[in-house]
Amino acid sequence: MTAPSVSAAPHPPPLFGQDREPWMLAQYAMHSRDTAGRRYPEAVHPYRGPFQRDRDRILHSSAFRRLSGKMQVFTGDMGEYHRTRLTHTFEVASVARTIARVLRLNEDLVEALALMHDIGHPPYGHCGEDTLAACLRDHGGFSHNQFALVIVEELEHRFTGRPGLNLSAELLAGQDIRAHKEEAAVGASPMLEVQIVDAADSMAYDAHDVDDAVQMGLLGIDELSRLRIVRRALEQVRSRYGALPPARLRQALVHELIDLQISDFLHASLERLVPCMAMRSEELSAAGVRLLHSPTIGEERRELERFLFERVYRHPRLLAVRHAAESRLEQLFETLVADPQRLPLRFRLRGEQIGWERATGEYLAGMTDRFCDAQYLHLRNGSGPLADWS
Repeated sequence: MTAPSVSAAPHPPPLFGQDREPWMLAQYAMHSRDTAGRRYPEAVHPYRGPFQRDRDRILHSSAFRRLSGKMQVFTGDMGEYHRTRLTHTFEVASVARTIARVLRLNEDLVEALALMHDIGHPPYGHCGEDTLAACLRDHGGFSHNQFALVIVEELEHRFTGRPGLNLSAELLAGQDIRAHKEEAAVGASPMLEVQIVDAADSMAYDAHDVDDAVQMGLLGIDELSRLRIVRRALEQVRSRYGALPPARLRQALVHELIDLQISDFLHASLERLVPCMAMRSEELSAAGVRLLHSPTIGEERRELERFLFERVYRHPRLLAVRHAAESRLEQLFETLVADPQRLPLRFRLRGEQIGWERATGEYLAGMTDRFCDAQYLHLRNGSGPLADWS
């Protein structure tokens, strides 16, 4: 008697894009199936979810590449080790994805938000933003978070012939919340994915500004050890590795500062989210759920930030560079507003639509540090329109 044939079990269909999310994400995460879509509707991609596509559009944008030439805190004149806006952005994305994975949030959305979060920063770090805000005080002001939306909705162009990157509504809403943090601090809370990118940004720049400042000799570890969170981190480093030479101690301290903050944030967040496991993303936001560090670490972080503000961001070496950068931006702004024909053609056309002050501000805000220096020299020594940075 012939044995009955046994047919092979059919392979389950592969899980692509948003089909994977119900298996991987918590109920309270932002699921791709719930997206509000894009300004210009697009067909669903066969294997990439909407937030993956957003991430790639940001990653391949001109504005994102220019982050490599924009200072974080310190300029290229002060050494080569320190962070740029681009390296800082990748560090924020790494921290944010780590948190998102543990909390079972949407990693694609988190990564896209993290890659976008600093895309609107002007040249010369925070002093560049302060200068443009002062120049545009009577013309709507300036915020790098708001300018990021102008970049991705108007100034960047894809191959479709439409303005902007046509990003998902959730990504634009997340960036808009960053531009209006005071309003977002009360009432309904931002999506959890937006909250953890904001937290990751703060954790990354606190630890990495310590790293850059110590490496450049602006601070010493002995001086930092007066701070509670630094003492806490140093105790862990020394118990794990014993005595280390200065360079290795600095690296280990920075690593421990990041790990300490992430671990505390995760423990506090999981405790906050346990009662919310059955809630959807929009329900959790309506309930005003906010993820924070524990009170102890939160206060120690604020102590560190106050110290960095006084001892690093206001350091004489940094202030001298800041004053020179402010002067260059102010002179460029005043000259171009007075003689807008020296703007590149694209920004002359923008000026006819939104006014010369705002168009000039956008032109300057999109520059890298080095490009701004070059255009300043051209303005002083040459004639004719300045170059476009696109």
